[in-house]
Amino acid sequence: MLYRIAADALLIIHMAFIVFVVIGGVITLFRPRVAWVHVPAAVWGATVELGRFYCPLTPWEIRLRQLGGEAGYSGSFIEHYLLPILYPPGLTPTIQIWLGIAVLAINLPVYAWLLWRYWH
Repeated sequence: MLYRIAADALLIIHMAFIVFVVIGGVITLFRPRVAWVHVPAAVWGATVELGRFYCPLTPWEIRLRQLGGEAGYSGSFIEHYLLPILYPPGLTPTIQIWLGIAVLAINLPVYAWLLWRYWH
């Protein structure tokens, strides 16, 4: 039971991190100091997607699920939880690259504007 709770908690943390990676730049418009946390998170998120790596939280969550008596799952976190919502046919390398580009496309303009505002 505790393993399943831990796996669910890790899932929530993982989802929150992904949301933060995607929209954290917008938060920095109102709280610029958040950039110190968001920039490394966004770089990590884009690197994982563009490099087609697995986030280390994924195998950890799978292992906790297995220890809790569940089957676990194969593939990445995105393939298992987000892909069915966003892209039902399945994660391809091309889609994964586009997800990484989306992270950059959402956040780079925000940071460019923040830097412009800071310098002016």
